[in-house]
Amino acid sequence: MTLVIDGHPFAYEMENLCRLFFPHGGIRTVREESGDGDQIYTGAERRADGILLSVRARLGASERGRKKLLPAGTEDRELERCMAVELWGMLADLSGVRPAWGVVTGVRPLKLFGRIARKRGEAGAAAYFREKLLVSPEKAELARMTWRNQRSLLAQARPDGFSLYVSIPFCPTRCAYCSFVSSSVEKAARLIPGYVELLCREIRRTGEITGGLGLKLQSVYFGGGTPTVLSADQLAEVIRTVRQSFDFTFCREFTVEAGRPDTVTIAKLAAMRVGGVTRISINPQTLNDDVLREIGRRHTTAQTLSAFALARRHGFGNINMDLIAGLPKDTPESFRNTIAGVTALSPESITVHTLALKRAARLNREGGSPGPQGAEAAGEMIAFADGALQERGYRPYYLYRQSRMLGNQENTGWAKPGFENLYNVFIMEECQSILACGAGAVTKLRDPGSDRIERIFNFKYPYEYISRFAEMMNRKDRVTEFYGTAGG
Repeated sequence: MTLVIDGHPFAYEMENLCRLFFPHGGIRTVREESGDGDQIYTGAERRADGILLSVRARLGASERGRKKLLPAGTEDRELERCMAVELWGMLADLSGVRPAWGVVTGVRPLKLFGRIARKRGEAGAAAYFREKLLVSPEKAELARMTWRNQRSLLAQARPDGFSLYVSIPFCPTRCAYCSFVSSSVEKAARLIPGYVELLCREIRRTGEITGGLGLKLQSVYFGGGTPTVLSADQLAEVIRTVRQSFDFTFCREFTVEAGRPDTVTIAKLAAMRVGGVTRISINPQTLNDDVLREIGRRHTTAQTLSAFALARRHGFGNINMDLIAGLPKDTPESFRNTIAGVTALSPESITVHTLALKRAARLNREGGSPGPQGAEAAGEMIAFADGALQERGYRPYYLYRQSRMLGNQENTGWAKPGFENLYNVFIMEECQSILACGAGAVTKLRDPGSDRIERIFNFKYPYEYISRFAEMMNRKDRVTEFYGTAGG
């Protein structure tokens, strides 16, 4: 498909809107119309009587178009919104699909909600989402509830605070939907000892830098991959290094993703307890064994239940569980059974993701089906989860979106009051610096005196992280330089 951008600078947003309706096809952006193939035109013409916005589409045998005249002095942000509304409306009429988030295509809709709420109030922001951005009443209400619940969490971000992310990019197997930089243990086991040694060196160096700058650690998050794919001794070594390298006086939480139930053992739980880990994730994704086999997970529902019970017996009183709506072979009925099974365990938090068909994922490369009822089924699953979790006392506290999400849905973190995860809120709302260690990790520096954000990228793959470690470590000096110019 060809997207024509004529007389305006909104190519990025228009392309993202087109992907809502055509998530699987390629989109080529050009500046001039042609007479061949499927084509969507977006244009802005500045005239004496104002600015004329035009959108039209030629898709197979169907053609449609819309126009809107705006005052000559209309600002670019409002021009972009109006063009997005016209394009969304035209494509919705053509396709019969009305994406629930309207013209909101960004990863962080709550940042937008908050910006509007500061001017119009909470109710005004919800109304703006519905009326000006075409967000469905249900999603506008979800945004309002989540924004309200996370406000007290955002207030805990110190100007001199930071969070630490530690990447363990190894998994027992690679899930069919996964596009993260992770390596299966079968292929990369020989790299793990050297990786752990260098990771600990990077952690110590990061501790030296933050200590010298007087920064205060507020949260720690071990992610991956699957951190508990490490041996108990290796996991203990990394945790001990973090403890020795940072001052934990102001640290509120320490999370380790024990994501795969088949990696959870008594020895690893003991290592985490001794190391002061306060929160873990045990992530079934589904309690349907047929779906687990389809997506390449080797654990079973029975192992999930066993791992959860084991963690409870060993004193973990703050457990998160991740679920995914829209997995291949899953149905709304089996997803409801998963929700019932997980809530019966009463974990402190549940994160409900929507399947995102990323290009790098095996599921996408092999043309796997996202489920027997596709996007409609995913929407039904998400709607059920939202209602069921609220009924059981969970509250939404963070929310984000990804490209190519099935049915244009969202990922939402739900928690019992008092068990919200600060790290999830801090990183998603970009309210403080995140110092990241390990392969594929990205340090995100935020100037406490402004909205300026700068990223420092580590090498993606474990073999590259190991072979080019000295080069990567030199990039850490940028943290000190950044804070030396912060607020200026």
